[in-house]
Parts: sequence; C-alpha cells; structure tokens
Amino acid sequence: MKIGFNLLLYSGHITEANYPVIEKLKATGYDGVEVPIFDVSNPAHFKGIGQVLKDNGLECTAVTVLPDEAHNAISPVAANRQGAIDHLKRVIECAHNAGVQTLVGPYYQVLGQFTGAFPSEAELAGAAEVHRAIAPIAEAAGVKCAIEALNRFEAHLLNTMEQAAAYVKRVDHPNFGTMYDTFHANIEEKNPIAAIDTVFASGKLNHVHISENDRGTPGRGHINIVEQIKHLKKIGYDGWMTIEAFGSALPDLAAATRVWRDFFPNTEQVYTEGFALIKNALA
Repeated sequence: MKIGFNLLLYSGHITEANYPVIEKLKATGYDGVEVPIFDVSNPAHFKGIGQVLKDNGLECTAVTVLPDEAHNAISPVAANRQGAIDHLKRVIECAHNAGVQTLVGPYYQVLGQFTGAFPSEAELAGAAEVHRAIAPIAEAAGVKCAIEALNRFEAHLLNTMEQAAAYVKRVDHPNFGTMYDTFHANIEEKNPIAAIDTVFASGKLNHVHISENDRGTPGRGHINIVEQIKHLKKIGYDGWMTIEAFGSALPDLAAATRVWRDFFPNTEQVYTEGFALIKNALA
C-alpha cells in the first residue's frame, strides 16, 4: 500500500512555489503526491515537477477534470466530445512528463453542470466513446486510468460504485478502471463497505481517496475511515491511498466542490494527522 497526498490543497497548478511542501510531505513519510493537471498549455512544465519528485524520492499520481462545454465527454455535440478527447490527450502528455502512474478524477463531464435528470444512454455512450479513445493512449504513456464517481451535488453521470463499475465494464479496456472516495461514498452509498466490495469485485479498483466528511483533516470528522482502510487491506487492495482535502485556496474549485471555508487550522494538521491515521489503520 502506498500513501499519497493530493496537492490540490495548495494549488491547481504546481510551480516552484509549491516545492517546499513536497519536501515536507517526503519528510512526513509519504510515498508520493497527487498532482493536479488542469492547465495543459505547457506539457513541458510537468517534466520539472517530475524531476523534483524524483529528486525527493516520491512517486506520482494525478487528478484532472474537463474544463468546459467545449471539452465535455457527455455533450450531445460531437465536436465537444472530440474536444474532450483532444484535451485528455494533452493531459496524458503532461502526466507522462511528470511520471504519473494513475490519472484519477471525474473526467467525463463538466463539474457542477446538470441536466436535472438521470444520466441518459446517449450521455453514457458518448463518454464511453471518449474513454475508449484515450485509454490506449494513456496505456502507451504508462498511465493507468481511474474514473471517479462524484456525489450528486457535483456531477450526475456517475454517483455510486455500482454505476462506476458498470461504466468501466461498458468502456471495456484493460487500462481503464475506477476508484473509491470516502467522501463521496459517505453521501451516496447506503453501505460504504459493501460499495468497496462492489468495485473491488470488478477487478478495476485502481485508486482510493481518503477524504473526511467536511473535506478537512482525516479522522476529525464522522466517516469511519479507519474501518474502511482496514477493510481495503483485508480484501487485498494494495494500491494508492491518497488524502484529498480542500480549502479556500482555489476559488474556482471551491465553487465547484461547494467549499466556502477552511476546515482545519493549518494544512500541516491535514497531512501529518492524515498520514498517521492511515499508517495506524494499516498497522
């Protein structure tokens, strides 16, 4: 099992200004970080990030989203779905440059954009068309895909592990899987442990996010995170467990994820207590 930390707590675009926290995460004991890939205008920029991580002995996963309607995998407009493919190709190029192992996130629709209805067959088919196109490209780049189901207040295409597992089966590519997030499961699943079993049984559980019910410090909320970590270990999951917490540092993301305030006195509490929580649960 590897323990990671999502750098979205600090920035949506990692630069030299964020390098000191990377060193602090290494000193805390983390195996790697999760790099946001939102700005894809300069893929070469991510080579520098990859080198800094390598110099610090850290591995890397990444998170991404689809930025707007012109790059929307569930759009009824074919040009927009092609835009999603083109955008994700750039994301994969950035990821490859940084040495990313797994690309996670809800890269099937624009965050916070809803139809007001259950996901349609046309939306599912359109998204699957996009992901069938990018899965082999990611595989060639050495990047595994892990699509993320979100809660109903952030997205509507995929909300539960049952939906995510069915969607992965629909895409039907060996490099394309899904992930589990304790925060979203806390909202959408009647039984989070059973939800873990559902997605693990699919054979495509490629990533896990550890996130508290308020998006703050793991262990200071009401989610039974320790029980879920122990269960993941028990059933044989041996991939990444990456802490994901959000604050007010990124206004655009804060609006999309409905985060209006900080839920911790400082970010050091998040990464030190979160690491200890996972480490103790695994022990």
